[in-house]
Amino acid sequence: MILRNKHIVVTGGAGFIGSHLVDALIKENPEKITVMSNFFVGSKNNLARAEDTFPSLEILNQDITKYEEVEDYFKNNSVDTVFNLAVIPIVTSLTEPAWTFKNNVEMSSVFCELLRKDYFKKLVQFSSSEVYGTAKYVPMDENHPLNPETPYAASKAATDHLALSYFRTFGSDISLVRPFNNYGPRQSATKFVGLVPGTILRAMKDENVIIQGDGEQTRDYIFVEDTAEGAIKVAKSNNTKGKAINIATGREISIGNIVNEILNNFDYNGKIVHTEARLGDVRRHLAKIDLARDLIDFEAKTSLSEGMKKTVDWYKKNISL
Repeated sequence: MILRNKHIVVTGGAGFIGSHLVDALIKENPEKITVMSNFFVGSKNNLARAEDTFPSLEILNQDITKYEEVEDYFKNNSVDTVFNLAVIPIVTSLTEPAWTFKNNVEMSSVFCELLRKDYFKKLVQFSSSEVYGTAKYVPMDENHPLNPETPYAASKAATDHLALSYFRTFGSDISLVRPFNNYGPRQSATKFVGLVPGTILRAMKDENVIIQGDGEQTRDYIFVEDTAEGAIKVAKSNNTKGKAINIATGREISIGNIVNEILNNFDYNGKIVHTEARLGDVRRHLAKIDLARDLIDFEAKTSLSEGMKKTVDWYKKNISL
């Protein structure tokens, strides 16, 4: 499978991971890239570099739950591959659980149906490590039970099952990318702010840093550019059809140590303050990455210290306090 000279659609392509995927896809020399986003999470600013370097980038303000509108686009355009990253995030699911679940499932259903009807050839569906819930065993392979602990995670587990059912029932060419915790430039610093950008911003302002819970929760953090590379490898491989594949580092780190890694990039004089744990917060995550190694020869390249320095430097350069 090649992406050169192909028309690629990236839903959620104005978001954090999506915009980095667009940057990486440009290097594959496609004919055209179309980003579909309603900008609920993403920002057109995230695509500024892509717009400068790739004249054939099309950015559509599109609610992809509207099946007929999306179908009309595919009727009039010859699309090869779709990367579906569009999502309502975990934080929203804590206040709008039913709406989050409904929208996440509907967005995935639209592209499963379009693929079944041969409007395009391959779907790379983005999952989430949140579908596993707290680890029952480590490292967590792709056969780990799905025990979602939030409505967001439940919606992602549902879309995983939905996508794989289209593969099993209709033979649709669908692969699942299951990324663990991503960090890097462009993660939102204004809405749905995650641990890494939130900590960076507080350190930049020399404010107290907040850790929800005791900080002993663990994650498998991966630099966003490595995730984009993994997703492209999944799309280009003939070995990934009908499979879910963990994209991660295979290394475990506590939330407390992540915060320390961030603060190593600052002359920081504030305090670290612990608050109540977040609702539905998983306790332990560590990915087994053997399948990614075996099927797509994937290995995360960026060390945590290198990736965090790049991340902090980007926020210092691009965020005005």
